[in-house]
Amino acid sequence: MNEISTVVYRIFEWITRFAYLQLLWILFSLVGGIILGFFPATVAMFAIIRKWLRGNKDISLFPTFWNFYKNEFRKSNQLGLILYLLIFIIGIDFIYLHENSGQLTWVQAPLFAFMLLSLLFVSYLFPAFVHFELNHFSIMKHAFFIMLVHPLHSLLMLLSLLSLLVIVYYVPAFGFIFGASSSAFMTMSLALHAFNKLQKKTS
Repeated sequence: MNEISTVVYRIFEWITRFAYLQLLWILFSLVGGIILGFFPATVAMFAIIRKWLRGNKDISLFPTFWNFYKNEFRKSNQLGLILYLLIFIIGIDFIYLHENSGQLTWVQAPLFAFMLLSLLFVSYLFPAFVHFELNHFSIMKHAFFIMLVHPLHSLLMLLSLLSLLVIVYYVPAFGFIFGASSSAFMTMSLALHAFNKLQKKTS
């Protein structure tokens, strides 16, 4: 009975942690006016999840989140400028695909592939940002390279994100309470595994 109680307690403890992390991500994104707050808040969220995955499970969430947020505010927003440009290009592609559905298949296929690769690239970018102490160009290079040399991790990452989108579509409340934190956990865990495999090969 005690073992069952312990398991139930641990489950609810982690549910609470993920919900609290999501709340911090939303609040600090709003504090920065969304445009300036989104990227440092997202970086802080990934940094905390990285700590969890590396065994630091009992950290104080608010002060740790705040430290990452303020320390990475400038650097993350500099990277954010590049990502906003990428998001703009993806948005144009999406509008084009939507307005020309059923036509120009030879053009749609490369655009769709570009959108998927961009999604995967961004999914690796935040984990690479918090894992490697590098400049912006090197972070992007590492993220792109690891995305290509670990196709299985990339495929699992894409499938997990698509599965999460399906869940959020049918249960919108899940997205509001756990959407960002759960997607960050999935991408960070897969990316961290890929990083570790690459480091073992190069060492």
